[in-house]
Amino acid sequence: MQKELIEMVTKEMVLEALKRVVHPESRKNVVELGMVENLTVEGNEVMFALKFSRPNDPFIQSMKKSCVSAIETQLGEDIKIKGNIGTIVPERPVAPEILPGVKNIIAVASGKGGVGKSTVAVNLAVGLKNSGFKVGLLDADVYGPSIPKMFGLEDERPSARNEDGVEWITPVEKYGIKLLSVGFFVKPEDALVWRGPMATSALKQLISQGDWGELDYLILDLPPGTGDVHLTIVQEVPVTGAIIVSTPQEVALADVIKGISMFTGEKINVPVLGIVENMSWFTPEELPENKYYIFGKDGCKKMAEKLNIELLAQIPIVQGICESGDAGEPIALDESSIPGKSFKKLASRVIELTEKRNAELEPTKRVEITTK
Repeated sequence: MQKELIEMVTKEMVLEALKRVVHPESRKNVVELGMVENLTVEGNEVMFALKFSRPNDPFIQSMKKSCVSAIETQLGEDIKIKGNIGTIVPERPVAPEILPGVKNIIAVASGKGGVGKSTVAVNLAVGLKNSGFKVGLLDADVYGPSIPKMFGLEDERPSARNEDGVEWITPVEKYGIKLLSVGFFVKPEDALVWRGPMATSALKQLISQGDWGELDYLILDLPPGTGDVHLTIVQEVPVTGAIIVSTPQEVALADVIKGISMFTGEKINVPVLGIVENMSWFTPEELPENKYYIFGKDGCKKMAEKLNIELLAQIPIVQGICESGDAGEPIALDESSIPGKSFKKLASRVIELTEKRNAELEPTKRVEITTK
């Protein structure tokens, strides 16, 4: 009797059974949703495909299993259905190229806060501009944006233009450097109390909707530590290389390894161009030959040798660095000063190592991080 019943299976019977299979998101059954395609019945063998509206639907496998269960329950376990359910999904859309006019993207990071990372990022940008390159600087430190202050632009607000329904943000420009920062959109005295998704969403907008144009270098001033913003950056843009900033102090150096590991890990795989040792020694401006090693001597140099990476520069503590940053006039503008010479050397090393990296390694790809 069961064999005769199977031989009489029709498409209508299969569809009736599949009405019991509901998609968890829409709460409608697969027949109602028009998901059942290419249904054929040959004796006791049933074949069809499930059509999904997006390629990354999380319920693809569970829906196929539910269809097998529903058909076997309704029509008997002698029905041949296992392995006969195909999948139809739309092709993944080709992601628009992000920052097509930018040749090199350099991330400036630090394992911990308070080591002068933003000061290094700002003066590196100025040093690269002084070397004749087109430069942009993105303040990705969304919780503590300092770029507006360090360029004397706290009251500036970027303009925007609408083109084909897309609002493009025009970077503020000073000293020939294009600048964007979350700090341009909030009052200096306001605290940014954002959850992770809000912060990363704002950063994505500055990256993808920033009208950066043609640049030789885009410098990214990242937040200290490792977290959501860092992952967002490597997922949004192909970072050419990373620079880690630290003081020679042992407590700061302990976090350098974490920062390097984050970039060089298997999933992210961004080349680290080297370490910048900031606050290497104190030099009074009136006694330029004197060096006082307040935070220890050559800590980053020894770390770089141990890890077999470059020590890009050693930047001294000079009163003028702090004063120039507070005044919105980066010290690297004065190439004759002691710190100005240090930042000029840093820019030269970054140019050299970026060109070497580009000649020897494949371009960095945007990171796709998936979870199982």
